[in-house]
Parts: sequence; structure tokens; C-alpha cells
Amino acid sequence: MQPSAPSPAPSPVPSAAPRFDERLTAPRSWWFIAGLLGLSGGLIMFPLGTVPMLGGLIVAAVLAGAAVSSYGSARVRVVAGSLVAGDARIPVSALGTAEVLDPEEARAWRTHKADPRAFMVMRSYVPRAVRVEVTDPTDPTPYVYLSSREPEALVAALDAVRAGSGG
Repeated sequence: MQPSAPSPAPSPVPSAAPRFDERLTAPRSWWFIAGLLGLSGGLIMFPLGTVPMLGGLIVAAVLAGAAVSSYGSARVRVVAGSLVAGDARIPVSALGTAEVLDPEEARAWRTHKADPRAFMVMRSYVPRAVRVEVTDPTDPTPYVYLSSREPEALVAALDAVRAGSGG
């Protein structure tokens, strides 16, 4: 048996590591409500017997939990020179200035200041947000609105990627 050659040390890939990564999870109260919906499903099936009651409880709880989980699975990331928000992937080079929005300003940009052409990943239970201008002349989207619990960190990550790419 021959001795195995030492394996080379893994090389770090800084561009692939996320500079910012946030999951916009649903609040705990929503999970409590999902549990109550499961209980309701069980109570609805109670007159039919124990097995249907357990089936109703399980089915209703799983459906309510899946709905809360899917709504709370939105992610906002800055990775590999791009802003990834929900299903969108936007190169940072196509973005302009980013603005941190306090709760009142965020509400205004969600309601009466909102542009219907804007791309929004908003969650009403996250009070603060970031608004980023889209500077790509071929893109009709005027800005990107992103709910964030850490808007300063998101803006800093976008600025760091922009400074690192020289643009």
C-alpha cells in the first residue's frame, strides 16, 4: 500500500461567499396561529371519531405550517457580485445608490410612494427596508424595495461589492 499524497488545502473563494445573507422568517405569532389552525382541523373532524380527528389535525397543521414556512422563506443576499432577492438576481453594477428606510419611510414606499414597476420583496412584519435605485437603462424597474431587519448591513454589503468591483 502506498502512502497517500497530502491533499492541497482548499482555496477560499471570496467572491462566492455571501457578504450579506438574511432570511425574512415569519414571526412566532404566525406559527402559533398555524398551530391553532391545526387544532381547528382536528376539532372539525372530532364528531367523526378519533382517527379522522387526528387526520384532520395533522393535515390542517401541515398545510398551515407549509403556508407560513413558504411565505417566510424569502431570502435577501449579496453574493458573487449580485443582489439576490427572492427569485431575482441583479448584478450590483446595474444598481445605484442604496437608501436605508426607517419604519415610517418604509411604509410610505410600500404605499403612496410606491411605483408599480418596482421590484419588491416586502414583508409587513419587518418594519425597516432598503430602497436601491436600478441604473440599467434597459430595465424599466425604477428601484428595488427590500424588507430587512439589518438594512445598514445590506447597504454596507452592496457598497463593499461596488467598491471592490471598481464601479
